[in-house]
Amino acid sequence: MGALEIGDRAPEFTLPGIRFADGRYEHAEYSLAGRRGAPVVLAFYPLDSSKVCTEQLCSYQDDFEGFESLGADVWGISLQGVESHEEFARKNGLTFPLLADHRDGVGSAYGVALGGMLRRAVFIIDGDGIIRWKHVAMIGFTYRRASEIRDQILRLFPAPAGDAFAFTPPA
Repeated sequence: MGALEIGDRAPEFTLPGIRFADGRYEHAEYSLAGRRGAPVVLAFYPLDSSKVCTEQLCSYQDDFEGFESLGADVWGISLQGVESHEEFARKNGLTFPLLADHRDGVGSAYGVALGGMLRRAVFIIDGDGIIRWKHVAMIGFTYRRASEIRDQILRLFPAPAGDAFAFTPPA
């Protein structure tokens, strides 16, 4: 599969994941199709507990309420299993879902798989399942700050009216 572009339909998936809330883990299946109607931010990252991934996801956690107030969900995705995600979330106080792509190849479908790892990448997907913004790092430690992602959400989706977002057609 070639690289996904802005305006493409996001590949559907269902992955196991955890969410750490109120001192306990919530295990669930996370489905892109099940999150229609509002934006989803998919944050692919290489490795639980590595220095840069911890910095990246903790920065998203610090600004998580900013995403929630925009009606957007943030889902972290890496190749590690749910058990690894549990420890990572607990240790760092991460309360948004961490999904385990250890067997389903979602990273490959999004074009971010790289030799047994995932590239650091962010996709903003609208409520209709269309990719509206993306950043895929070549290799290295660069990640998009929460403020930049939040600015993109505000640019792409005018203020929500009730529960519905006004979706801007792709450029």
